[in-house]
Amino acid sequence: MVVEVAYAQGWDLAARALWGPLSAEAARERDVAGLPYVAAYRVPGREIPLEVRLVSWREHYVGLWVYDAQGRRTYDLDMRLLDAPGRLLRRHTVGWQYTGPEMAEFDKACPRITVELFPDGKGRRTEERQGEGGGTYVTVPTVRDDERWMERPAFGDWPVLSATVHGLTEPMEFRAAEAVAADAGEEPATCWRAPRPARPGPIDALFRPGTRMSTDYYPEMTVAEPKRCGTLRVPSGLLAVADPSEDDGLEITIAVPPGEYALEEARVTFGYDSEWTGGWVERTDTTAVRLRVSETPAASWEMAIGPDDDVRLLAEDGIFGFDTDGATGCFADAGAWEPLQQLFEKALVQGDPDAGEHLTDSMYILRTSDQPSGAELVASATCGDGTYPVWVGRSAAGEVVGVVVLVDGIPELAAP
Repeated sequence: MVVEVAYAQGWDLAARALWGPLSAEAARERDVAGLPYVAAYRVPGREIPLEVRLVSWREHYVGLWVYDAQGRRTYDLDMRLLDAPGRLLRRHTVGWQYTGPEMAEFDKACPRITVELFPDGKGRRTEERQGEGGGTYVTVPTVRDDERWMERPAFGDWPVLSATVHGLTEPMEFRAAEAVAADAGEEPATCWRAPRPARPGPIDALFRPGTRMSTDYYPEMTVAEPKRCGTLRVPSGLLAVADPSEDDGLEITIAVPPGEYALEEARVTFGYDSEWTGGWVERTDTTAVRLRVSETPAASWEMAIGPDDDVRLLAEDGIFGFDTDGATGCFADAGAWEPLQQLFEKALVQGDPDAGEHLTDSMYILRTSDQPSGAELVASATCGDGTYPVWVGRSAAGEVVGVVVLVDGIPELAAP
């Protein structure tokens, strides 16, 4: 069976078409350089490709879309290049089981199975059933090691991974399609690309008074003067950012010069028509808390990660951070974490008035101090449970100038 392979810079998901055609040799050069490219596999007599593969070695990513005869995506495979010299983890798969040719792509009534796999052998299988006996069922997948991992093929040696799905059993002869020379033009917004972890957004602007920002709910917001809320002493030179009520140990720590640093809140002012008061209401809310290490402006922001975190595993807009089940986080000296955490529990849970200082009129709610070392912990409220990323601002020289936690999402800069 002849299978035609066409290469391009990208794949337009909406149009189901290649963007920026490439010759096989040009695609090979991009493969060596780690640049993204796609390969579409077709058989004679079928306009829709069997599958389309996106490769971006610089992002440790290989993705695969499988299409049925109606042009619907039936399978999505996300693989990550982790092991040297090159093993691919089948990180995430989604399979849609359309009940008939008339069912639309991604119809809400379409049964779906999602499988997540991790390098340590763990995983999760989620089956979403429809109709009678429907519901969501979460189980631990039974996956062999050779099903979890795939050796990285050389360029041109990729098999058609969807052959079984399409019922193709004959030996395949691959032929490179002729690339039609054309001006690719601007990349379509719907072009497939490798997933990117969450980006910091305009963090600096949150602390810049007068900056106009917006959200879907409040289109007109103005950044107020940051509110100073005391200081934090970090004599050990190792800052911890965590939920002080959790006992799972520290995940996020950041090296800073030993010292005492300002605690601040970023705030925005906005107004809205209130159905409860029957008129216009103006309010100021906190959007972030910051430990300001230096007056030097941040030249860049990066997501802090724990020792077991691997950014190569993150999905689109994925995050690492500290987890909280009590809508609470803190900045603390990691060198005295255990005594500071014990004081926090005595003050907040047991109500010991000598264990900590309760704070008011800010998102910061409680301070504890370790007397022998002078180390401190200052807890702050978040706007809910979940995982909160920790953003580290660095100067042009790479020094830490600030650490920020967004407590209520981040607005967008408003149009001028």
